[in-house]
Amino acid sequence: MSPRLLYRILSIAEAITWTLLITAMLLKYVFAPGDFGDGAVRVAGFVHGLVFLAYGITAVLVGVNQHWRPRLMLLAVATAVVPYATIPFDRWLERRDLLDGGWRRTATDDPRDHTVVSRLLRFGLARPALLASVLVVGLAAVFTTLLVMGPPGGGA
Repeated sequence: MSPRLLYRILSIAEAITWTLLITAMLLKYVFAPGDFGDGAVRVAGFVHGLVFLAYGITAVLVGVNQHWRPRLMLLAVATAVVPYATIPFDRWLERRDLLDGGWRRTATDDPRDHTVVSRLLRFGLARPALLASVLVVGLAAVFTTLLVMGPPGGGA
Protein backbone atom coordinates (compact mmCIF):
# COMPACT_ATOMS: atom_id res chain seq x y z
CA MET A 1 0.00 0.00 0.00
CA SER A 2 1.45 3.35 -1.01
CA PRO A 3 1.73 6.32 1.36
CA ARG A 4 -0.89 8.12 -0.78
CA LEU A 5 -3.41 5.28 -0.47
CA LEU A 6 -2.84 4.80 3.27
CA TYR A 7 -3.25 8.52 3.90
CA ARG A 8 -6.37 8.71 1.71
CA ILE A 9 -8.03 5.75 3.43
CA LEU A 10 -7.48 7.25 6.87
CA SER A 11 -8.55 10.75 5.81
CA ILE A 12 -11.82 9.37 4.43
CA ALA A 13 -12.33 7.09 7.45
CA GLU A 14 -11.82 10.08 9.74
CA ALA A 15 -14.52 12.02 7.87
CA ILE A 16 -16.88 9.03 8.00
CA THR A 17 -16.46 8.74 11.76
CA TRP A 18 -17.25 12.47 12.07
CA THR A 19 -20.55 11.65 10.34
CA LEU A 20 -21.19 8.82 12.80
CA LEU A 21 -20.43 11.06 15.78
CA ILE A 22 -22.53 13.98 14.53
CA THR A 23 -25.43 11.63 13.76
CA ALA A 24 -25.17 10.08 17.22
CA MET A 25 -25.14 13.53 18.82
CA LEU A 26 -28.27 14.49 16.86
CA LEU A 27 -29.90 11.30 18.10
CA LYS A 28 -28.93 12.05 21.68
CA TYR A 29 -29.81 15.71 21.83
CA VAL A 30 -32.61 16.10 19.27
CA PHE A 31 -34.34 12.87 18.27
CA ALA A 32 -33.80 10.24 20.97
CA PRO A 33 -32.75 11.67 24.31
CA GLY A 34 -32.06 9.02 26.89
CA ASP A 35 -30.24 5.72 26.97
CA PHE A 36 -30.30 5.03 23.22
CA GLY A 37 -28.81 8.43 22.38
CA ASP A 38 -26.23 8.10 25.14
CA GLY A 39 -25.17 4.69 23.85
CA ALA A 40 -24.98 5.92 20.28
CA VAL A 41 -22.69 8.78 21.31
CA ARG A 42 -20.50 6.43 23.36
CA VAL A 43 -20.06 4.00 20.46
CA ALA A 44 -19.60 6.67 17.79
CA GLY A 45 -17.25 8.63 20.06
CA PHE A 46 -15.17 5.51 20.69
CA VAL A 47 -14.90 4.72 16.97
CA HIS A 48 -14.21 8.34 16.06
CA GLY A 49 -11.55 8.66 18.76
CA LEU A 50 -9.78 5.54 17.59
CA VAL A 51 -9.81 6.60 13.92
CA PHE A 52 -8.84 10.17 14.88
CA LEU A 53 -5.70 8.87 16.60
CA ALA A 54 -4.96 6.44 13.75
CA TYR A 55 -5.25 9.31 11.26
CA GLY A 56 -2.86 11.42 13.34
CA ILE A 57 -0.31 8.61 13.48
CA THR A 58 -0.71 8.04 9.74
CA ALA A 59 -0.28 11.75 8.98
CA VAL A 60 3.01 11.81 10.90
CA LEU A 61 4.21 8.51 9.39
CA VAL A 62 3.44 9.63 5.83
CA GLY A 63 4.81 13.10 6.59
CA VAL A 64 8.14 11.67 7.70
CA ASN A 65 8.26 9.43 4.64
CA GLN A 66 7.41 12.28 2.28
CA HIS A 67 9.82 14.70 4.01
CA TRP A 68 7.13 17.15 5.02
CA ARG A 69 8.14 19.96 7.34
CA PRO A 70 7.00 19.54 10.93
CA ARG A 71 4.49 22.39 10.53
CA LEU A 72 2.84 20.57 7.63
CA MET A 73 2.60 17.37 9.67
CA LEU A 74 1.07 19.35 12.53
CA LEU A 75 -1.42 20.94 10.12
CA ALA A 76 -2.32 17.50 8.75
CA VAL A 77 -3.03 16.26 12.27
CA ALA A 78 -4.96 19.44 13.11
CA THR A 79 -7.33 18.94 10.18
CA ALA A 80 -8.83 15.99 12.05
CA VAL A 81 -10.16 18.38 14.68
CA VAL A 82 -12.41 20.15 12.16
CA PRO A 83 -15.21 17.95 10.81
CA TYR A 84 -14.50 16.79 7.25
CA ALA A 85 -11.32 18.88 6.88
CA THR A 86 -9.13 15.84 6.24
CA ILE A 87 -10.59 15.30 2.78
CA PRO A 88 -9.94 18.78 1.31
CA PHE A 89 -6.50 18.69 2.95
CA ASP A 90 -5.81 15.36 1.26
CA ARG A 91 -6.79 16.93 -2.08
CA TRP A 92 -4.56 19.93 -1.32
CA LEU A 93 -1.61 17.61 -0.67
CA GLU A 94 -2.41 15.73 -3.88
CA ARG A 95 -2.44 18.90 -6.01
CA ARG A 96 0.99 19.83 -4.65
CA ASP A 97 2.41 16.34 -5.28
CA LEU A 98 3.13 15.95 -1.56
CA LEU A 99 1.84 12.38 -1.56
CA ASP A 100 3.83 11.20 -4.58
CA GLY A 101 6.23 8.29 -4.37
CA GLY A 102 6.50 5.07 -2.47
CA TRP A 103 7.85 4.23 0.93
CA ARG A 104 11.47 5.35 1.39
CA ARG A 105 13.07 2.02 2.18
CA THR A 106 16.58 3.10 1.17
CA ALA A 107 18.56 6.25 1.85
CA THR A 108 19.46 8.63 -0.94
CA ASP A 109 21.90 11.52 -1.12
CA ASP A 110 19.17 13.74 0.31
CA PRO A 111 20.33 14.90 3.78
CA ARG A 112 16.77 14.43 5.07
CA ASP A 113 17.22 10.68 4.56
CA HIS A 114 19.96 10.66 7.18
CA THR A 115 18.03 12.03 10.15
CA VAL A 116 17.31 9.77 13.10
CA VAL A 117 13.58 9.81 12.31
CA SER A 118 14.16 8.78 8.67
CA ARG A 119 16.49 6.01 9.78
CA LEU A 120 13.88 4.74 12.24
CA LEU A 121 11.26 4.82 9.50
CA ARG A 122 13.48 2.78 7.14
CA PHE A 123 14.20 0.34 9.97
CA GLY A 124 10.45 -0.09 10.49
CA LEU A 125 9.69 -0.35 6.78
CA ALA A 126 12.22 -3.17 6.52
CA ARG A 127 10.29 -4.95 9.29
CA PRO A 128 6.60 -4.29 8.51
CA ALA A 129 5.23 -6.64 11.18
CA LEU A 130 7.33 -4.90 13.84
CA LEU A 131 6.36 -1.44 12.58
CA ALA A 132 2.67 -2.35 12.53
CA SER A 133 2.93 -3.82 16.02
CA VAL A 134 4.67 -0.74 17.41
CA LEU A 135 2.08 1.55 15.82
CA VAL A 136 -0.86 -0.52 17.10
CA VAL A 137 0.61 -0.72 20.62
CA GLY A 138 1.28 3.04 20.56
CA LEU A 139 -2.26 3.72 19.38
CA ALA A 140 -3.68 1.45 22.08
CA ALA A 141 -1.54 3.11 24.77
CA VAL A 142 -2.60 6.63 23.80
CA PHE A 143 -6.25 5.60 23.43
CA THR A 144 -6.27 3.81 26.78
CA THR A 145 -4.68 6.80 28.49
CA LEU A 146 -7.32 9.09 27.01
CA LEU A 147 -10.12 6.72 28.06
CA VAL A 148 -8.80 6.69 31.63
CA MET A 149 -8.72 10.50 31.61
CA GLY A 150 -12.40 10.55 30.64
CA PRO A 151 -14.50 12.08 27.88
CA PRO A 152 -13.73 15.48 26.39
CA GLY A 153 -15.26 18.26 28.44
CA GLY A 154 -15.30 16.06 31.53
CA GLY A 155 -19.00 15.26 31.21
CA ALA A 156 -21.22 12.51 29.94
